[in-house]
Amino acid sequence: MNNVELSKADKEAKNLTFIIYGLYGISWFNGITAIVAIIINYIKQDDMRGTLMESHFLWQMRTFWFGLLWTVIGVATVFILIGWVILLANTIWVIYRVVKGFLNLNDNKSMY
Repeated sequence: MNNVELSKADKEAKNLTFIIYGLYGISWFNGITAIVAIIINYIKQDDMRGTLMESHFLWQMRTFWFGLLWTVIGVATVFILIGWVILLANTIWVIYRVVKGFLNLNDNKSMY
């Protein structure tokens, strides 16, 4: 599903998906917006099944959960110094995923 023309309903879903990417991006400054974003992902997940946005929702949700996992591992191992490397790598990875998802969404491309 690359470069497809969107219906009105799909455009509304796309707008919501943009907002969710924005919430994940803003979470680097306040943290709480990532929790809001993941809640919206789960509430609206069924509405996105079979649409272009479904792949973006899965991408966002996996980014959140794996990012959280690596953050916990990084914080837990910070005292042995490897945690700082894990946290840095996780930060770069999460930023990459949010930016890549945002760009693909902007081009009406799926994530997979």
